Amino acid sequence: MSSASPVTSTPILRTALVASGIAAVVLGVIAAVVGGALKGAPGVWSGLIGALIAVVFGAITAGSILIANRWFGQELYVQLFFAIVMGGWFLKLGLFVVLILVLRGQPWLEPVVFFWSLLAGVLVSLAIDGVVFLRMRLPHVSDTSLPTVAPEDVAPSAGERSASERDHDADSGNSHV
Repeated sequence: MSSASPVTSTPILRTALVASGIAAVVLGVIAAVVGGALKGAPGVWSGLIGALIAVVFGAITAGSILIANRWFGQELYVQLFFAIVMGGWFLKLGLFVVLILVLRGQPWLEPVVFFWSLLAGVLVSLAIDGVVFLRMRLPHVSDTSLPTVAPEDVAPSAGERSASERDHDADSGNSHV
């Protein structure tokens, strides 16, 4: 398989992942500083973990689509695509349950800072995805090719006459109005 994907959504998803990664670093720093100012060391860790979870969860979907796009053009592409993307969603669900069970009640976790940094991460991720997708040019019908038909192979529609019929009528003096 080649590393360059012919799927037109691939550059869009890569751009979204890069922008989300940059935003995650910025958000992590802001969340750590605010959390530290409000709640000390537990606030720093809570802010960082909330921002990290938001970014990882956002990246799983885009990453799974990018991975699935590597099989574009293969006979089982559609089945592989949906299996990989659904697998990513199940992975996120499982991770969410495990993280909530592990993090619940931890003495070093400040729930309020964690919640707000997680919420901010989700909102920033959604905003980045929206901006990236709005600015990218993606055709309405992509990744498809239509068969080409020569004009002489097209049958005339009702009421139209072929060129040979018009030539014959012109030679014989007949006029169809």
